[in-house]
Amino acid sequence: MRALIVDPDAKGGLRLAEAPEPEVRADQALVSVQHLALNFGDLNGARARPAGFVPGWDASGVVLQAAANGQGPAVGARVVTTMGTQGGWAERRAVDLDELAVVPDDIDLGEAATLPVAGVTALRALRRSGALIGRRVLITSAAGGVGRFAVQLAALAGAHVIASVGSTARGAGLAELGADEVLVGLEGVSAPLHVVLDNVGGPQLVAVWALLGEGGLVQCIGGTSQQEASFRSLVGMQRSLNAFTKGPRSGEDISYLMRLMQSGQLRVEVGWRGSWTRIAEASEALFGRQVAGKAVLDVD
Repeated sequence: MRALIVDPDAKGGLRLAEAPEPEVRADQALVSVQHLALNFGDLNGARARPAGFVPGWDASGVVLQAAANGQGPAVGARVVTTMGTQGGWAERRAVDLDELAVVPDDIDLGEAATLPVAGVTALRALRRSGALIGRRVLITSAAGGVGRFAVQLAALAGAHVIASVGSTARGAGLAELGADEVLVGLEGVSAPLHVVLDNVGGPQLVAVWALLGEGGLVQCIGGTSQQEASFRSLVGMQRSLNAFTKGPRSGEDISYLMRLMQSGQLRVEVGWRGSWTRIAEASEALFGRQVAGKAVLDVD
């Protein structure tokens, strides 16, 4: 089968090539992949993988072979899949049943592929932050995939949403998604903040910490700045800094996000879409922060 494999000599570190068929356990479904969604984390992580490795967390397609244990969706079901041992960027993928969800007919399969890592990360990070009604919630790197989902979900939960972006242009459309304030960097962000979803890390994380009020909480989702955060002191008022990971078993939460899409309460914004033969171009756009929302590749 064809797959995107790690190749250190290829532009962007990935190329389309032949790869072994996946081995399917009795508690897994075999899926014919039609669309891939790129995440900063799996693209960046692929650089550390050996040559020939098939990366990829998020993909959507159609069930080719139902799980042998008799559970899960039937052959022909439209599904979105995630995580496991990666391997999502291939023509076929073996998927744990609790890491997939059936996609309703009125949802585009390519858009569904964007939900697992970015959407579920935003959802679970906000859930772990407690009640948000009337709270001041800052979302950094709000123009990205996680950020745009987080803005919408925080607004739905009743928060006052502050969206931090890298430039004025990157902030376009965030007010329509529910942001009460759209600011460049931390300029104009006032204390106290109650909850922060930080995707940037580094010095900006240190600055965010200083803006927290009593009982404030930072969920450290990512570190796109690739810089260290050095705190001189953590003493003073009670505040929390949490290292966040999405965790396994995403299926139920993906289904919940699709119900929000069906009701018009959640929008999926795809800022780049094209053939998976254009992986180098898509990766360059994502790393260069030229994608507003998610990047989707179509398997052709």
